Amino acid sequence: MTEARRAAPPFSATDPYLLDDQLSDDERLVRDTVRAFVRDRVLPTIGEHFEKGTFPRELMAEVAELGLLGMHLKGHGCAGTSATAYGVACEEMEAGDSAVRSFISVQGSLAMFPIWKFGSDEQKERWLPQMAAGKVIGCFGLTEPDAGSDPATMRTHARRDGDDWILDGTKMWITNGSIADIAVIWANTDSGIRGFIVERGMRGFGARDVTRKLSLRASVTSELTLEGVRVPNGSMLPEVSGLRGPLSCLTEARFGIAWGTMGAARACFEAARDYSMQRRAFGKPIASFQLTQEKLVDMATALLHGRLVAHRLGVLKDSRGVTPEQVSIAKRSNVRIAIDIARTARTVLGANGITLEYPVVRHMNNLESVLTYEGTEEVHTLVIGKAITGEDAFS
Repeated sequence: MTEARRAAPPFSATDPYLLDDQLSDDERLVRDTVRAFVRDRVLPTIGEHFEKGTFPRELMAEVAELGLLGMHLKGHGCAGTSATAYGVACEEMEAGDSAVRSFISVQGSLAMFPIWKFGSDEQKERWLPQMAAGKVIGCFGLTEPDAGSDPATMRTHARRDGDDWILDGTKMWITNGSIADIAVIWANTDSGIRGFIVERGMRGFGARDVTRKLSLRASVTSELTLEGVRVPNGSMLPEVSGLRGPLSCLTEARFGIAWGTMGAARACFEAARDYSMQRRAFGKPIASFQLTQEKLVDMATALLHGRLVAHRLGVLKDSRGVTPEQVSIAKRSNVRIAIDIARTARTVLGANGITLEYPVVRHMNNLESVLTYEGTEEVHTLVIGKAITGEDAFS
């Protein structure tokens, strides 16, 4: 006689394959803690911040207190969680808004990670504990006005002058730029691309915010200028040269994006589902219409596909590490899934979908930026294509 089969749990529209059951107790605690923080502290004000184009600075200290800054790094005041826990945190944060997830990603994966991975012991001890505590904010200076997808052509240059380096150049589309205390600046030198820690207040170093944005409006986006900025040799990251340095940082950030976009997608799907059950037309809820149900089913299925990819990527990163190509697949696929879900959700909400009374159009606009930053959809396509065929379409 076979053992009696256990009763299946109730169907969950946002987690039909029970992916959350695969989380460890610590990862589940991260999920619940960040979800509650987003519900209680982010969602009540984020629409107003988006409308005004302001960053919710009042939340930075609280995010640090939760241990989310550099949470996936070990030592030097960092929490040392699993990669999956970091992904879960990104998913829950972006369910609030891409701006708050971007702040965490830039601080941990783009500013702290290069110091943690390539910095000297002195640099690690000086900066990482303060950054993990939110007392020092960082940014990542790679993209330039004329060098985005092709960073090897960057014009920012660093030259030796005695025991110092002199930096000249411009960086563009820098998240956290004008609020950052330090910037990790990547520059060409006579011996290849190197990373430098540039501190706020250094002579010749300036930041100016990008305005009139219609996407990521609750995020700080800046232009950085370096005009003869003198930094000591001890500010250079000693353990890496060439594009491997900045590209490895981008791989870390793209991992978080693959998870985070699923939070935005989930928020849009839930808004559409809830609205469809409340909105009535022709005497009944629009959720009862076949066309509406088709949209909801398509969104739920796409959300499941994206979350499956993110969870599997987390397992791989925690167990054996991941390749840049594996991360590119997830970033490319999941951002597109999230955009499609947001656009479909907007149609369910009709005219209400374009207002800030609901989160959908805010997420939809934000995701247009997420599609572009940390590697455009086209760049990731060619990265994956090279891995599949062995042919380099970039050259």
